[in-house]
Amino acid sequence: MHALAAKINDLEPRRFSGRVSAINGVLVEAVGPINALVLGANASIETRSNSIHCEVIGFDRERALLMPFAALDGVHAGAKININSQPNHLRPTNQWLGRVVNAFGEPMDDKGPLVQGQQAYPLRGLPPKAHARDRVGSRIDLGVRALNVFTQICKGQRLGVFAGSGVGKSVLMSMLARNAECDVIIIGLIGERGREVKEFIDDVLGAEGLKRAIVVVATSDEPALARRQAAQLTMTLAEYFRDQGNHVLCLMDSITRFAMAQREIGLAAGEPPTTRGYTPSVFNELPKLLERAGPGDSKSSNGGAITGIFTILVDGDDHNEPIADAARGILDGHIVMERDIAERGRFPAINILKSVSRTMPNCCEPGEMEQIKQARKAMTDYSNMEELIRLGAYAKGSNPDVDTAIALHEPLEAFLSQTADEVTDTITSFSRLSEILTTNSNKPTNG
Repeated sequence: MHALAAKINDLEPRRFSGRVSAINGVLVEAVGPINALVLGANASIETRSNSIHCEVIGFDRERALLMPFAALDGVHAGAKININSQPNHLRPTNQWLGRVVNAFGEPMDDKGPLVQGQQAYPLRGLPPKAHARDRVGSRIDLGVRALNVFTQICKGQRLGVFAGSGVGKSVLMSMLARNAECDVIIIGLIGERGREVKEFIDDVLGAEGLKRAIVVVATSDEPALARRQAAQLTMTLAEYFRDQGNHVLCLMDSITRFAMAQREIGLAAGEPPTTRGYTPSVFNELPKLLERAGPGDSKSSNGGAITGIFTILVDGDDHNEPIADAARGILDGHIVMERDIAERGRFPAINILKSVSRTMPNCCEPGEMEQIKQARKAMTDYSNMEELIRLGAYAKGSNPDVDTAIALHEPLEAFLSQTADEVTDTITSFSRLSEILTTNSNKPTNG
């Protein structure tokens, strides 16, 4: 009854309507009451057979520009438009756990309707004020050796996974979804292939994993507005559970497809294309989305936090392309996955030397940082001399550091390699690393 009363209180007693004046591609021009046709307003176009949900994305003189969430088949000039000027919001509850929803927060899993909560959460939520946020917490166990050792993540941190297509970022995300230490997982599959959604839910998460998760889906064939809204909905759900005092792991695949969706919307609204065709609004929306993850407000989040791990699909394996460059400047670290490593059969294909966590070394235990430095130095020395070593041009004994790097190369490669079903906690990861360094190095280790 409380939820019903809250929903009734939100209702707008007035009803606004307009008319379709023109259609240009996927863009609908509408005329109607100026006070209702506000930016971001919801609207539905009435056709002879159904209604098409739209959103106001801009203005051209006295006409509003609308973009649809579905195909415009059946729309005609003069068609009636029903306008709802209230901002988008939803009312999640803990009973949403274990469910799969679309960009509108509607169920996709044939498990019946979703229970509505009392408090409305806006889809375009604001991050906590910078001065009121908690600090990042202690490190969390991810179950992946390469990350547990070399790019440790703390509670409330935001990290990007940068990779080209087919390099294995989705598999890495699946390992984190199964094994990471957290209370709730919110997964946003933004612009994913349709066939992979069921595989991810059934094979990756499984029944046990899904019990503590909500999956938000907007496949690649859905309109740009739906893909953008799915990303915003993912963050809104994470914010709800954070405010309940939970540690939320928010996994979003991928930020690049969110940016592409915003580019389509911006171009349709008449924005000028800039770097590689991306419009200015893309670089305005990226920080608005990513800053919503992180520690909560120290007074209202009950100690909850959102640890965000976002994939970035680098265009043409260029890790300095515009979206990757912009995201790297916003996030608290980056994991770089490279095709060359994947092609030689080491998965996850993480380039340790190019990956950085900005919370290290503050989150390391005493003695661990010394092991990390020694291992990274060995990998750097080997990388610098790799061509000579492969050609057989390096003479053993010429450089003690390179000799040590050669001895450590194969054991470290085996350490970094991990199957999707394998799980290693942080303590075991450092124990194995210490054993490798002690056995294969002439230099003493502190651990």
